[in-house]
Amino acid sequence: MAILAGVTLLWAFSFSLIGVYISGQVDSTFAVLTRITLALAVFAPMMRFRGLDWRLAAGLMAVGAVELGLMYVFFYQSFLWLSVPEVLLFTILTPVYIAVLEDGLARRFDPRCLVVAVAAVVGAAVIRYAPVSADYWRGFLIVQGANLCFAAGQVGYRRLAPRLPSDVPLHALFGWFFAGAWPLAFALFWWLGDTAKLPQTATQWGVLAWLGLGASGLGYYAWNHGATRVDAGTLAVMNNALIPVGLAVNLLIWNEDADVARLVAGAAIIAAALLLNTFWGYRQRA
Repeated sequence: MAILAGVTLLWAFSFSLIGVYISGQVDSTFAVLTRITLALAVFAPMMRFRGLDWRLAAGLMAVGAVELGLMYVFFYQSFLWLSVPEVLLFTILTPVYIAVLEDGLARRFDPRCLVVAVAAVVGAAVIRYAPVSADYWRGFLIVQGANLCFAAGQVGYRRLAPRLPSDVPLHALFGWFFAGAWPLAFALFWWLGDTAKLPQTATQWGVLAWLGLGASGLGYYAWNHGATRVDAGTLAVMNNALIPVGLAVNLLIWNEDADVARLVAGAAIIAAALLLNTFWGYRQRA
């Protein structure tokens, strides 16, 4: 869980950087393409080609295409129909999808995972809830597509990881993850990109470089690795832990407006869900 907590902190800072230096100033599809291209450039020299089962390489590419590429196609389309607060509100259902997909693929029903996932959703809703517009159902469905892609990618990687060759280090395999996401990111930029809104300052290029090398490259590598070392309930809860951490970073560093009481209350609910999942896991092992 320490890996997931570290990535949560990394992504919390990254979200703030996007909000301050990228959002509304740089074309979002170009930002996505840049992030995935830089992450692929980091891992491409280390990629294992010879002696690797093509089915495993295809599996990693499929996970990357869904978790990053296809997820971003839905995610950025949702902003055409929803305000930013509405998008944030609707992303909190991801933990429920993780719990349901994990149980469905394992052909079981574990109420523990679903309970802690719903608790994490409640905690995030306490923090992020904002009134929604009357005409939002189309946008809601598009965001759920993004949520399902992100959840499916994480669950898919958890199930693929045990079949990866133990004699090959993970960094030699993870380039396939970004290789699967890159074609969709390029298609998204080709389809929706605005070349008039490319980065104009060294700061914007620097932030994009950090997002590609740090948040996308190191972040997704560590997050997917950490996802294989925890149970589905913990993974579900950690997906919403980013909300209180991200708001805290905004509040402390950039002095963004935030309801501190709701932030603390929501964070406490998410922490309680994580503790409950840990307690149940301990009792099950005992």
